[in-house]
Amino acid sequence: MNKNAEARTRDGSLQSIQRELTAFARRARGRAAELHPELSLVAFSMLDLMIERGGCRGADLAAHFLLDKSTVSRQVTALEKLGYLVREIDPDDHRGQILHPSPAGLAAARAAYEQRRAAFLDRLADWDDTDVARFSAYLERYNADL
Repeated sequence: MNKNAEARTRDGSLQSIQRELTAFARRARGRAAELHPELSLVAFSMLDLMIERGGCRGADLAAHFLLDKSTVSRQVTALEKLGYLVREIDPDDHRGQILHPSPAGLAAARAAYEQRRAAFLDRLADWDDTDVARFSAYLERYNADL
């Protein structure tokens, strides 16, 4: 294959990746609204990160999701109003707070996880285990650099 054909193939693949990831993100946002109409995909993602890390500061959420502090504050407020998180004084810096999922937040996250898992099981039902493992590895590799 000559260089022009390789470039077109790579460019076409990059366009396809962009198109497919955009479609995936749009569907994910729509699914998040089905899980809880008052919470965005970002809010659920923040709750998941708090669970994964055993709690975190608002600044950690902003850095992880590349968001400004005001956006994080709005999402955290929404989670707090629903009773999905609690704030604790940061033991390392008494001026700061650590955000933790509440029991209701853990239950909502578990329910959301089960719904997402069921959707993935359905969507990937025709894929063999090797394809699912490859897909997982490619996504991990792609996100590792972020």
